[in-house]
Amino acid sequence: WVDISRCKACDICVSCCPAGVLAMAVEPRAVLGKTIEVVHPEACIGCRECELHCPDFAIYVAEKGFKFAKLTAESKERATAVKENKFEKLEAEQ
Repeated sequence: WVDISRCKACDICVSCCPAGVLAMAVEPRAVLGKTIEVVHPEACIGCRECELHCPDFAIYVAEKGFKFAKLTAESKERATAVKENKFEKLEAEQ
């Protein structure tokens, strides 16, 4: 899902994910000290918004055959919570 070596921690993929699948996680070895993490792969609806908006081609949606989820109220709430948390991983997920 993520090529960490290409991720520059711009938060674009997190901001456009409608299902709250992604979040920024602390990564001391990364240039900006954080990187993208697929926190809830089971919630991915396959919209490819993250992949299409990534300026560095660091993220791609699951391979063919992956069973995508339906967008739920819980997913939407999680997406909003992550965005309100400055795109960082929520405390309950750490």
